[in-house]
Amino acid sequence: MTHDLYPHLFQPLDLGHVTLPNRVLMGSMHTCLEETGDWDRIATYFAERARGGVALMVTGGMAPNEEGAVLPGSAGLFDAQDIANHRGVTDRVHAEGGRIAMQILHAGRYAYSPKAVAPSPVKSPISPFPPTALDTAGIEKQIADIATTAARAREAGYDGIEVMGSEGYFLNQFLVTHTNKRTDEWGGSYQNRMRLPVEVVRRCRAAVGKDFIIIYRLSMIDLIPNGSTWEEVVTLAKAIEAAGASIINTGIGWHEARVPTIATSVPRRAFTHVTQRMMGEVGIPLITSNRINTPEVAEAVLAEGCADMVSMARPFLADPAFVAKAKAGQAARIAPCIACNQACLDHTFEMKVSTCLVNPRACHETELQYPPTDTPRRVAVVGAGPAGLSTALVAAERGHDVTLFEADTQIGGQLNMARRIPGKEEFHGLVDYYTAELARLGVTQQLGMRAGAADLAGFDAVVVATGVQPRDPQIPGQDGPNVLSYIDVLRGDAPVGQRVAIIGAGGIGFDVAEFLAHQGESPTEVPDLWAQEWGVSTPWEVRGGLAEAGPDPVPAARQITLLQRKGGKPGKGLGKTTGWIHRSSLRMKGVTMRGGVNYERISDAGLHLSTGEDRQNPEVLEVDTIVLCAGQLPERSLADRLEGVETHVIGGADVATELDAKRAINQGARLAAGL
Repeated sequence: MTHDLYPHLFQPLDLGHVTLPNRVLMGSMHTCLEETGDWDRIATYFAERARGGVALMVTGGMAPNEEGAVLPGSAGLFDAQDIANHRGVTDRVHAEGGRIAMQILHAGRYAYSPKAVAPSPVKSPISPFPPTALDTAGIEKQIADIATTAARAREAGYDGIEVMGSEGYFLNQFLVTHTNKRTDEWGGSYQNRMRLPVEVVRRCRAAVGKDFIIIYRLSMIDLIPNGSTWEEVVTLAKAIEAAGASIINTGIGWHEARVPTIATSVPRRAFTHVTQRMMGEVGIPLITSNRINTPEVAEAVLAEGCADMVSMARPFLADPAFVAKAKAGQAARIAPCIACNQACLDHTFEMKVSTCLVNPRACHETELQYPPTDTPRRVAVVGAGPAGLSTALVAAERGHDVTLFEADTQIGGQLNMARRIPGKEEFHGLVDYYTAELARLGVTQQLGMRAGAADLAGFDAVVVATGVQPRDPQIPGQDGPNVLSYIDVLRGDAPVGQRVAIIGAGGIGFDVAEFLAHQGESPTEVPDLWAQEWGVSTPWEVRGGLAEAGPDPVPAARQITLLQRKGGKPGKGLGKTTGWIHRSSLRMKGVTMRGGVNYERISDAGLHLSTGEDRQNPEVLEVDTIVLCAGQLPERSLADRLEGVETHVIGGADVATELDAKRAINQGARLAAGL
């Protein structure tokens, strides 16, 4: 049946010395697991994904030497002990029938280290350290170290390596005049600039022999000024093939590019047309990547001839059994990656171990487990937002008898408001997943029912996940007809005027601003519109793939001012890797953002403001509508009324700072794991 559903996805791929069972690659993710030094934990993480049926996995980036490490102390393969540690991982993967390649990543000028090296001393905008320009001997050392690392990977039992040549890292830095200012044999003409990556692949092939996979991650669209032309990209691809690569993987954008490439607001499969353009230019298989997160999308990409294989990375954090469920015709059971970045990339850039918002077990498989219970209990979960849903699913999966109470007529809680925001359409899939899993696990649902203490009598345990209520900012005049709460706005319960002031510039305030600024189709659903909004062209039209005219978003539907009491720029507390996207999007739409204001009162004329502790510079912001997004308070009144029953309070009912689905889902899962 699955071959009828996904015939291209489950077609084997013959690489000559080995045949992969399907067309799915688990792409490289740096999870910080290797830096923990807990090799059993690392092996368990990869083994679970191998058991889930993925054809080939790629590790996070391993440094070939000290100067090439992204951070001081980053993992690598430097000595016999490292080889033994990695052998423990590859043995576990092979025991599950899987295959794994090790990514070799030289950071170049992206290294957060004073030892950073690069083709030229051009400082990166995302690292505080200016790099040292390599001399000829230094370049030879980097090539030799990468080739030695490849040989060690084979010794450690890996099935292959991936040479990281994209995303603006070391090899990519040699390719473009933006970062390569050399005039010797490693700079100047494109033939010289591409010499390093080609020589690296050639030397790696010589080091590992013929029967070993070498993937080269090639930047097919740089998304930076003065990036590679398409002719150059094709020239490099052909040279990489001739040098001995087995597969070419698609890299999209440099890390310093001011275009989002993997966030949830990026359309699904937004860049597969770039890989498709390369099809036929080389004889080895091509992998396409970025925002492919369902079997249906992956199948369509392959069926349309966009690539020979698809790379999915974060979907395997969300669900390690992604491939097995698709093969069994159970796609509705796949926990979806919503591309939020909150627990994966944000953690990585904060130097914390990654996990997943929808799957708290990701990277925590050895300590967070859901074993069948020996003592089934009757468990009431009150509230069907993220915290309650997580608790209900894990408790039911373990064998408890779960009843879910929800005052609304549908599950989802605050997720139902989030999924109305343009750019957050992936939240629809998360609610659909929860709906399907509740039915599969037989959870009793009492929707449209506000549970009271009497309704919970007879349960062995009650989990209160009743969420939050908006905080009262106590602004004189806030009860006027021109004032709405964010709930009124996002549920569409009240009309909003053309001139809007939003009080509160946290995550909810930014979401409300995006919602109210939007008009027409969501760019996330229309790739051409998204490309126009962010100024993305193609590398065969413009060098580097940036449109010459720049970003050209649809004008805002309203005149919006986003305000906050604290000083500084609004949006500082947004996600580490996505906050800039939200700020840029609103700026492009002309949204005004102001910090350090006092809300004096609200009148028919608008919002009366002042600034500073001395409340100076009084002004009236003439607006038609004021929207309150001034924070939340826990809604835990039910918990305070319960007596004589084991009670647990989680999610927003426990802590209500910003709405935090990551914390809520994790808290619910861990509670249910211990019931």
